[in-house]
Amino acid sequence: MKKKNPITWVPTTYFAMGLPFVMLSLVSPIIFKDLGVPNETIAFWTSLLILPWSLKPIISVIMELYGTKKQYIVITEIVSAVVFGCIVFSLPLPNFFNMCLALMGLIALSGSTHDIAGDGMYMEQLDPATQSFYSGWQGAFYNLAKVLANGGLIFLAGWLVNSQGMSIVASWQLILSICAAILGLVGLYHFYALPKDIKPQKEGSFSEKSEELWRIFADFFQKKHILFYLFFIFLYRFAEGLAMKIAPLFLKDELSIGGLGLSNEQYGLVYGTAGTVAFILGSIVAGYFVSKVGLKKALFTLACAFNIPFVVYLLFAYFQPTHLPTIAMGIVGEYFGYGFGFVGLTLFMMQQIAPGKYQMAHYAFANSLMNLGVMVPGMISGFLSKYLGYQYFFLLVMICTIPALLITWKVPFTYDSKQNKIDEKAH
Repeated sequence: MKKKNPITWVPTTYFAMGLPFVMLSLVSPIIFKDLGVPNETIAFWTSLLILPWSLKPIISVIMELYGTKKQYIVITEIVSAVVFGCIVFSLPLPNFFNMCLALMGLIALSGSTHDIAGDGMYMEQLDPATQSFYSGWQGAFYNLAKVLANGGLIFLAGWLVNSQGMSIVASWQLILSICAAILGLVGLYHFYALPKDIKPQKEGSFSEKSEELWRIFADFFQKKHILFYLFFIFLYRFAEGLAMKIAPLFLKDELSIGGLGLSNEQYGLVYGTAGTVAFILGSIVAGYFVSKVGLKKALFTLACAFNIPFVVYLLFAYFQPTHLPTIAMGIVGEYFGYGFGFVGLTLFMMQQIAPGKYQMAHYAFANSLMNLGVMVPGMISGFLSKYLGYQYFFLLVMICTIPALLITWKVPFTYDSKQNKIDEKAH
């Protein structure tokens, strides 16, 4: 049977991977903000929603026992589409917030499962050279989902209210209906377009899989410098975890209560679209930078680029600019640094933590812990910003960048650029 061209399914798979995550982590705070939910409540619960992405190692064990990757991809896309449709009907109800959270929790579980199956199919179907060739398509379409949801759809929601006279609830019902339709159509397309699984599912009971997971887990904590590395992962993104949930709410809050008063159109254009494009450009530039000087020499520069630009929000909080191009330049600069610096942590996990017998699993563990490192500060960020006010909150964010920079300066490397153990090479 003729093998299906990766261009027919790789871009759509990673677009469908990105859309639910962006809607839950970035767009849902804007929805709840527009519907009058307090900032501290939004920050806590929308941070908690990303928990399933930290449970991938456990979910993957269950997935290996039942079903195929293609089945998981198609089913999760259809399930997410249906649940987005259910959220549409829950928005006008008096207890909409609790219902939305429960439904979004289902989408989070579905989305996490989709991620595992999508990455698994990508690695199973493509050889290393082809994986490298299509890695650009991966990132491009994942970020296209981000531009669409956090940029275009938020802009559309604001335009429908301000220019077309639609109610806030009705505008978001239409936006969520668009998401449901997109995921439903992609799911139906993937039913025909995705290749069949090559490898049969591994044999073994749940208890045997659990024992294997425990062995992988134990081996992970026997790695050299592992505790130092875990602190490094947690601290590298700690300031981001505080800032990422509050920055959008700060940008939208009225000037009278310390915010910048951006409309949804302005937010979608500046933060969701221009910011995401700057993030992509920063990531690309960082890739060239690291390839030239090596990760060990580049890491501290990357950490500085990642953490220091959060000062933009501190300056915004103190001066409250109303000139949109000025706000746009600040956000674009911050997002460029964000993309540039994020590469450092990703490569560190790949090159210093993952290598070994269980490389893929250990990278998944590190990635899961990284998500927890963003989720935990995000959950408390709303309460801190409420009691400190935006000025002192963003000052606290900047103080929290100091431990990240100190630990990056001191973090030891286990492997050199050619994946040889540094100690062994020295001897």
